[in-house]
Amino acid sequence: MESLIIIKKPRLKKPYLIVAWPGMGEVAFKAVEYLIQELKAQEFARIMPEEFFYLAGSVISAGILEVPLLPQGKFYYWKNPAAKGAISGKNDLVIFLSNAQPDLSKADSYAKAIIGLAKDLGVESIVSFASMPQAADHTQASGVWFAATDQKIKESLKKYNFAALVDGQISGMNGLFLGIAKKAKLKGFCLLGEIPLYTIQIENPKASAAVLAALGKILNIQINVAPLKEQAQVMENEINKLLEYLKLGSAGLSAPIGAEEVELIKKTLSQLTNLPVSAKEKIEKLFAESRLDIGKAKELKVQLDKWNVYKEYEDKFLDLFKKNTDKGN
Repeated sequence: MESLIIIKKPRLKKPYLIVAWPGMGEVAFKAVEYLIQELKAQEFARIMPEEFFYLAGSVISAGILEVPLLPQGKFYYWKNPAAKGAISGKNDLVIFLSNAQPDLSKADSYAKAIIGLAKDLGVESIVSFASMPQAADHTQASGVWFAATDQKIKESLKKYNFAALVDGQISGMNGLFLGIAKKAKLKGFCLLGEIPLYTIQIENPKASAAVLAALGKILNIQINVAPLKEQAQVMENEINKLLEYLKLGSAGLSAPIGAEEVELIKKTLSQLTNLPVSAKEKIEKLFAESRLDIGKAKELKVQLDKWNVYKEYEDKFLDLFKKNTDKGN
């Protein structure tokens, strides 16, 4: 536990551990980030990054170089209302989300730190997410694949009509973690959302929604993925426009898009805004607080950058300082 900072230790009923790191299409990371917001999960611990990460660069925002920060990995918990008083079949959740993957040479000790806390909380089963690149069109529904740590779990998942990953590899921490957990006598499975081969560098909310919907069925948890599907539709429309602009046509969809085209798509999509309601409410609240206390503007800027919507709110944000200057006069 030396690698962890525990704020409080929740008492949970037969919890599953859900884990995610960034990866292709950001399928896993965005799915779990959304899950935390949707369930209003509570942070209770974090992993100390110094042992597992090193600084690799500085971020520049609005032309200003910021102090570099090490990646953050945080634990959250959610108590399933249906689990209260239930004899069986209902589970609480422990959720771990990191905004970066560690140096894989330290992956074993990193994973063991997470597993140690999970076991201490009574976790016996783990779920991870990943992407499944396919020769598919971006307008198609995202199918779900799975890989399990044992035959019993594999058989139990067949009833949901997901595709079984018979051979292959799930790269990075989203796959490696389950293997390390199995070695530590834990069981679990990975849900993989299909993404088109030519969009692997673009966020894919459609695939994130697919794996979350699958998780909801398996664990019998209500997860509203409608906002993710709305984001997916917006992205699909934008990709259609860009593909038409790039004159790829339907014949070109069978081949990967080049690096320049991918960067153009990423740049355009990064300008899209489809904030979750909770994030939009938090931003508006911070604007109101900043009007009364300009010191709150720093926290507001962090949120705007986090959701990549500073450009949309730029004029409104700068007005805070103009009004503050006027008051000083």
